[in-house]
Amino acid sequence: MPPRKEPSPAITVIELIKQQINQQVWLPGERIPSIRKMSQLQSISPMTVMKAYEQLELDGWIRAKPQSGYFVAPHFNQLNAPSLPHPQVVNQSININRHVFEVMKGIKQPGVIPFGSAFPDPSLFPVPTLGRLLSRAVKTMPYDSGITDLAPGCESLRRAISQRYAKAGINVSTDQVVITSGATEALGLGLAGVTKPGDTVLVESPAFYGALQAIERLHLKAVEVPVCPVKGLDIAALITCLERYPIKACWLMSNFQNPTGVSLSPERQQAVYDLLVAQNIAIIEDDVYGELYYGASKPPCFKSIDSKGMVIHCASFSKSLAPGFRIGWALAGRFAQQVTELQFMSTLSAPVPNQHAIVSYIKEGIYDSHLRQLRRTLLARQQTMREAIQRLFPVGTTVTKPDGGYFLWVGLPFDVDSSELLALLLERHRISIAPGTLFSLGEQYRHCIRINSSYELTAQNYEALSSLAQLLSCHKQ
Repeated sequence: MPPRKEPSPAITVIELIKQQINQQVWLPGERIPSIRKMSQLQSISPMTVMKAYEQLELDGWIRAKPQSGYFVAPHFNQLNAPSLPHPQVVNQSININRHVFEVMKGIKQPGVIPFGSAFPDPSLFPVPTLGRLLSRAVKTMPYDSGITDLAPGCESLRRAISQRYAKAGINVSTDQVVITSGATEALGLGLAGVTKPGDTVLVESPAFYGALQAIERLHLKAVEVPVCPVKGLDIAALITCLERYPIKACWLMSNFQNPTGVSLSPERQQAVYDLLVAQNIAIIEDDVYGELYYGASKPPCFKSIDSKGMVIHCASFSKSLAPGFRIGWALAGRFAQQVTELQFMSTLSAPVPNQHAIVSYIKEGIYDSHLRQLRRTLLARQQTMREAIQRLFPVGTTVTKPDGGYFLWVGLPFDVDSSELLALLLERHRISIAPGTLFSLGEQYRHCIRINSSYELTAQNYEALSSLAQLLSCHKQ
């Protein structure tokens, strides 16, 4: 048996300080031992301690004050991932569309600070280039494209999408790709293709409200399975649901789940997949944020392990390239024919010039460089937003730390009503948030909010966040 590798001195210091903060040895705002003192205590060099403290500061645990030393970051030990309540597992019809409509109507008013928006900051996208390519597409695409590029869509775009999946190690035939009017249509068509009115669908809790709306529109029933904001879908609760209810389909997000931002580990993905496929349950996979990862490589998804053809994988360019173009797709596998026929009965096809413009953008070879810059920006802005929440929000606040996407799921004190908070913010400050009531059939997330961190924290946006924090502080008093 190889000898156990001891952690480096810097790692030892990092873990020691984290442990002491979590145990409240050092409280927020208090000074921790100086570099010199810690060097003496641990019998290591001051340079090693300095490296450890720099990493702790980078991770948000401590803050340096010039000429004063290092201090515990405000509220840090309260800002772990929220501990979400487990909703009661119930089978019920859905009636949420009116609430979503009313909330969205307020959020999209002109001039409102868009912390509640579901879309990333539009300034992050190559709008002029896309405009040029769209103009060229309108002038040069074949006259019969409006007919030949009806569902399943423009063949060159479907091939380009297949090639991108092939580079990620996922073998997808061009014939299995169905181009849709955004991922929302792809997801709805996929769900409609494997269910009939009255069937029961398993959804996450909290869930993307679009899933709840689609279930309501199709006259289906829903069973909620809780999502841990650190580990993802609760597998024990999933097993209970599968034993208790006749689940027909399952709508899941494997990466950067909306609203929590959590991703499933490869092991948990495989466990969930095996449980569902063993009962012949189709998986509607919402992977619209899959390209927005912060790590070195794209994380796996359910489609990457789909050996049975039971995953209808849905994604789009709306969150990564062109929000207004409404171009998405479904990798429908064995269900491609059903999805294509359903699209013929609804929208016929996604906008054809938009499809050709995106093909041109991909062929120019600049999509990946755009994505790299986009990821860097989103990561930097998320870190800035989290730090601001640490400084401004009251004790008792919790917030997630996703590895991708642009949403933060914030838990407020339990007596806060996020719907009432939204109304006050819109009325007094023209600030939007996404209240927790959008993301479940019950009331268990009423004290939670989703914040869009993709926007730069300008002076105006920082002031807006401060106004939100002040409202919360007044509520606490």
